[in-house]
Amino acid sequence: MAKHSRNNTASSVFTYAERRIHDYGTKKQRLGRESMRRFDACSLCLQRARDPVACQHGHLYCKECVYTDLLAQKKEIKRYQAKLDQMAKEEESEKQRAREAARARVLKDFETSQSALATRRDASMEVSSTNDVTRGVKRKFDFDQEKVDALALAAEDAALKQIEIEQAEARRAKLPDFWLPSLTPQAAPAPLKDIKLHTLCHASSPSHSMNLKSLIPVKFSRLPAPAAGSTASTPSSSSATPKDSSEDATCICPSCKKELSNSTIIFLIKPCSHVVCKTCNDSLIKPSKQCAVCDTVAKDDDVVEIKREGTGFSAGGRAESVKVGVAFQG
Repeated sequence: MAKHSRNNTASSVFTYAERRIHDYGTKKQRLGRESMRRFDACSLCLQRARDPVACQHGHLYCKECVYTDLLAQKKEIKRYQAKLDQMAKEEESEKQRAREAARARVLKDFETSQSALATRRDASMEVSSTNDVTRGVKRKFDFDQEKVDALALAAEDAALKQIEIEQAEARRAKLPDFWLPSLTPQAAPAPLKDIKLHTLCHASSPSHSMNLKSLIPVKFSRLPAPAAGSTASTPSSSSATPKDSSEDATCICPSCKKELSNSTIIFLIKPCSHVVCKTCNDSLIKPSKQCAVCDTVAKDDDVVEIKREGTGFSAGGRAESVKVGVAFQG
């Protein structure tokens, strides 16, 4: 790149060299193979899973890690539930105070109207006394408690709506100002809804619900590394080395003995917890509706694809890291 282009400051936009020097705008960096999580690694600790378990969507975890995470989520849910209960009590008390204010307004309006009626009644009695007109007919008054309660409730609702309208008009009369705390506009609090809190799977985006009962144990068939000075051993099944979880052990498909990696699509059979490759699943398990290793009955819903990250190449899934920075707009 020419020296003039680097020192040119008269342009209205940043050059490539200026964007590289300054932390400006959104930057993207493609992740390589070394940045990808292994297919048999835990989604929380990012290490090879110990006592691996998977959720119903195929996300892999260590048993200890997922139990610790779910326990922490339950404690947080309990804290949020207590906060929601407190907010519900405050909302109920606020409604009660608003209802009492509306009832006081109804009583005040009633007293005002009754005082006006009393004045008019006194004036009419003076007129009738001058005319010496007497009436001996008594009016019958029927008292219905349900009708009175309904009328009182309707009057309170009307007064409550009127109070809300007056408060909105009073807030609108003030000029909103973000620099003065007394004039900062505030949104009306929304009513609380029935919020269901439950534990989530953090490996998925968006997160889905997950609990201890839904976890599925996973059995990887591993090929142990040959010892120093010895010849390579033959592939062994999961029954031969079920607890071999060393870093040098290679995961294989127990049916075709194919080595598993991030570029291999693998499936988990729920009833027996065996992990097989896509070829064995399509050619053996799906047609026969049973596991190719232990002959356990496996329906279509009992086979779950284990989620894995890419390989760093375009064919294995491209992943990018995005850093959002400040961008000036004219």
